[in-house]
Amino acid sequence: MSGSAQLPDRIDSDAPLFLISTAARLAGMHPQTLRQYDRLGLVTPRRTRGRGRRYSANDIARLRLVQYLSQDEGINLNGVRRIMELQARTADLQNDVERLTEEVRRLKAAPPGSRVFAANTAGGIWLRPTARRIHEILP
Repeated sequence: MSGSAQLPDRIDSDAPLFLISTAARLAGMHPQTLRQYDRLGLVTPRRTRGRGRRYSANDIARLRLVQYLSQDEGINLNGVRRIMELQARTADLQNDVERLTEEVRRLKAAPPGSRVFAANTAGGIWLRPTARRIHEILP
């Protein structure tokens, strides 16, 4: 099809696409509620140069979660904020675990004798990027 726009392979769910009125309609809320949630830091949309709010699909999902937790579960907004902070922290920790698990796999696959670790005075330990031995590094 020449001349027609192609759809992207992947839709960016973080793309700031929706005006506040559309986001409010999609989330089933009043626009003023979205403004309040923004002020409270529960959902932080991106801003245009003119300071207008633009919401992403992920923002809409987050708005729906806030609404569910507050209205259906009876959790106050401070509780909702804490739950969301803990969810974000959990996701960060899961990413760290995945990264470290991959690093362990990589280290286990390295040939014997090619791993050299070093330590600093604060107790931090890291893998040296080369296979040089400490006696080769120190004078």
